[in-house]
Amino acid sequence: MPAFIIGSKSTQSQTFNEAGERVPTTFIKTDSCWLTAVKTPSKHGYFSVKLGFGQIKNIKRPVQGELEKAGIKTPLRFLREFRLEHYKDSVKPVEETGKMGVEVGAIKIYVGEQIKPTVFFKKGEKVTVTGISKGKGFQGAVKRHHFKGGPRTHGQSHSERAPGSIGMTTTPGRVFRGKRMAGRMGNDRVSVKGLEVIEVKEDGLVVKGLVPGYKGGLLEVKN
Repeated sequence: MPAFIIGSKSTQSQTFNEAGERVPTTFIKTDSCWLTAVKTPSKHGYFSVKLGFGQIKNIKRPVQGELEKAGIKTPLRFLREFRLEHYKDSVKPVEETGKMGVEVGAIKIYVGEQIKPTVFFKKGEKVTVTGISKGKGFQGAVKRHHFKGGPRTHGQSHSERAPGSIGMTTTPGRVFRGKRMAGRMGNDRVSVKGLEVIEVKEDGLVVKGLVPGYKGGLLEVKN
């Protein structure tokens, strides 16, 4: 059965498993996740659910209209879609009293309802967590690509962290595209697969290991 929810990165800590081994943990807070829309193949050309999370003071008028149509009074900060074409056998859209929803197994959730992690996730299962990694700005090749750098003795005085030669001979006489050099580091969409769910709470998930992003950043969780 597919499972999906969005939340924010909270505290990082540690715990002990049944074997007495110490493992790192991350708490993902999901206490304000709402189903805002269901997109169907007949109307939109594909099947997906749209979730909203977080609270913000000011939102754009189109987003405000979308939330009012869904019956959600909370001004949500993040909106994300989860495509469900690959789960046609276990997930299907439903409509009741003019309100769209989605049926996942024996569970029915309608637009405007809040999604709890206890509905979808169980202790011990594996999940994939996606977020935006921390931005490091413009960095050199030593930090960005773990280059060794130049020698530290024998008269070397100014190129200890230099990337070294990038030139070519007459053939081909150019630098290949994708050459590892200095540049922007971080601020990328990163997915970490195979994280074990340690504990499922009413307001969030505790997963084994570390997840990308800064504290308070948006995270997408799916199995």
